[in-house]
Amino acid sequence: MARKWTEERLAAERERLAAMREYENTYAAVEAICGVDEAGRGPLAGPVVAGAVILPKDCEILCLNDSKKLSEKKREELYLEIQEKAVAWSVGIVGPDVIDEINILQATYEAMRQAIGKLKVRPGLLLNDAVTIPGVDIMQVPIVKGDAKSVSIAAASIMAKVTRDHMMEEYDRLYPEYGFAKHKGYGTAVHTAAIREHGPCPIHRRSFITKFV
Repeated sequence: MARKWTEERLAAERERLAAMREYENTYAAVEAICGVDEAGRGPLAGPVVAGAVILPKDCEILCLNDSKKLSEKKREELYLEIQEKAVAWSVGIVGPDVIDEINILQATYEAMRQAIGKLKVRPGLLLNDAVTIPGVDIMQVPIVKGDAKSVSIAAASIMAKVTRDHMMEEYDRLYPEYGFAKHKGYGTAVHTAAIREHGPCPIHRRSFITKFV
């Protein structure tokens, strides 16, 4: 059911979104500003996923926010709306084997490089959530807590989070004993108990679960 907006609430939401365009407005002369963010640095299982999104300068997506501040239902709705309205979007995915091999930070950078490289439009500027990505020849602006301060980064965070959640739901069908659909690979009590009982499965990050196996 679509959200009903009163004039007052709509005005307040537009004011909030206007504040989240501060960085986009600062660099308004740049064509194709791209937000970049990741999902899945902390879990014990599954990939790390990065999103990259270029939004039109006049784009309005109500409720756009840091993916962690949104309900699952709202993230799914915005995931579709961002696909519809974005100039370009993509995701990069790095699996647990590579995470174990090169560490989670380097794997996150690799996922971000993949996402940027797959865009159908080359960005003129990257707005990143708190990091500077090595090996990228595009101007970058790292923004601490950027997914709550930039509409572009917020959009990227949603694309990364929903893509990863969908993958973990698929893994849940393959390995139902671990409960991946519920906890998405994070180290909940249920998940760690399942690791102790069943041992690791192929999507567990071996470097993350040494104290459980």
